[in-house]
Amino acid sequence: MEANAEREPWFGLEQEYTFLGQDDRPYGWPVGGYPAPQGPYYCGVGAGKVVLRHVVDAHYKACLYAGINISGTNAEVLPGQWEFQVGPCVGISMGDELWMSRFFLARIAEEFGIKVTLHPKPIQGPWNGSGLHSNFSTKDMRAEGGMKYIEEAIKALEPHHMECIKEYGEDNELRLTGEYETGSIEKFSWGVANRGTSIRVPRETAARGCGYFEDRRPASNADPYRITKVLMTSIFGKI
Repeated sequence: MEANAEREPWFGLEQEYTFLGQDDRPYGWPVGGYPAPQGPYYCGVGAGKVVLRHVVDAHYKACLYAGINISGTNAEVLPGQWEFQVGPCVGISMGDELWMSRFFLARIAEEFGIKVTLHPKPIQGPWNGSGLHSNFSTKDMRAEGGMKYIEEAIKALEPHHMECIKEYGEDNELRLTGEYETGSIEKFSWGVANRGTSIRVPRETAARGCGYFEDRRPASNADPYRITKVLMTSIFGKI
C-alpha cells in the first residue's frame, strides 16, 4: 500500500457467517424441516428470530479487548446467520484485523460447542448467502466533492470485473446469482442504495456528495488481503 499512502485508503469489511449445529444445519433450524421464510430475522430481536446472541456478544467483547477495530454486529437475513464489521482500517492492516477476528470467532464458538461456516451459500434454495462486503474510500472521496472520485473508481473497476471475481472467494457463483441481494457474477453493475448490484453507493454518500462505496461481490470466505490488493490495483494500477 506504500505507493498509495498519500491517498489514505480506508477499508471496512462486513463479515457474514452462519452458525451450525453438530448436524451441519444452520443452528436453530427445525429437525427435518425449514424455518419460516426470510423477513423477520434481519436485525431481529427475540426468541424465534435470533439465536446465539451470547456467542456474538462474547466475540465482540474479545475483539475489543484485543484491540481489534470491530465496529458492530447484527443478525442477518438467513436464520442462524450473523455479521460483524471491522474498520475503518488503513491499508494492509485491514487484512490483519479481519483475519484475527475470524480466529476469535471460531475459538469462542468452540467454547459453546457451535460450528461456524464461512461458506458463501450454506443452504441452497430461497435463502440469502454470505458475503464479505468491502467498503472503500480515499481521502479525496471523503472530502467535499468526493463523489467525482467515487465514480472514477467505480468506472476503473468495471473492466477488471472478472479479475476481481477470481480473488473474491470460492463457490461465489452459488451466491452471485442476481437474486437475494446480490448482483450477477457475469455482469458488473452499480447503483445508489441498490443491494442487487456489484457496487453499491450508500444513499447518504450520494446525498452528501462524498463518502465511500461498497463492493458487494466478495464471498464470506474471501481472503481480505487479496480483496484489498485487487481493489487498489484495479483502481490505481499499483499498491
